[in-house]
Amino acid sequence: MESDLPAELAKPARRALEGAGYFRLMQLTNVTEAEVLQLHGMGPKAIAQLRNALASQNLTFANDSNMQ
Repeated sequence: MESDLPAELAKPARRALEGAGYFRLMQLTNVTEAEVLQLHGMGPKAIAQLRNALASQNLTFANDSNMQ
């Protein structure tokens, strides 16, 4: 599957996302930042890069309050 994850994303973070089945930014709109941060290899810098990449496409992570 072709990925549109940020090019500057560190390899451990990219492996963590792809290992969990996330290849496209749109997929991240279904999970919260907290859920992504739990993946081994993810950190605050990677979350910030993903947040910026999502925002550039007018997207966001799922909101915790929407998760029920």
